[in-house]
Amino acid sequence: MRTLTLALCLFCSALAVADDQPDQKAAQQNWLEAFKDQEELFSFEGYRIIRYRSPTPQGVEGAETIGTQTLHQMLQSKHPPALLNVQPVRWLQGHFLQNEAFMQIPGSRWIPNVGMGELDKGWEDYFRHHLNVVANNQQNAALVLYCRADCWMSWNAVKRAAEWGYTNLYWYRDGVDGWREAGLELQAGTPEPYPVRR
Repeated sequence: MRTLTLALCLFCSALAVADDQPDQKAAQQNWLEAFKDQEELFSFEGYRIIRYRSPTPQGVEGAETIGTQTLHQMLQSKHPPALLNVQPVRWLQGHFLQNEAFMQIPGSRWIPNVGMGELDKGWEDYFRHHLNVVANNQQNAALVLYCRADCWMSWNAVKRAAEWGYTNLYWYRDGVDGWREAGLELQAGTPEPYPVRR
């Protein structure tokens, strides 16, 4: 607990310094410094690989972090963004295992498990396929990725999409928890079939 508290203090200090830097991109690239004593939490490429439900950074490189009000306004606009819910679900013997319905923002496409720190080829193909579908094969299409609050799955997914060349990404950091707390509508989601059925 003491180590986690120290790491969070270091992280907050790093963010405060980043706010004073003119080059925000450089500051975002240095966010990992706050976790330099916890290398076991991240892959060599910088993806979170364990303890996915824990405090996340304020931003992720390659995307704009947005709050509930901004997302709500975007969805009411003439050209709303596509919504990708990356909430994980246990996968066993060809089936997603759910004990109860998972509520999501209406209009979302649910693609579970693509926010894992390491993806095998099957899950990578699944993620790439659904990104292409919702973006209509346009890498500059507006995409919002989310899961829950304090969840690294959406952070990883945004980072991955940015590295694959998507340039108009938004991270809804508060996820379904923030949407629910604002009293906004949620609906039961159904995971997109895995593997991809062409």
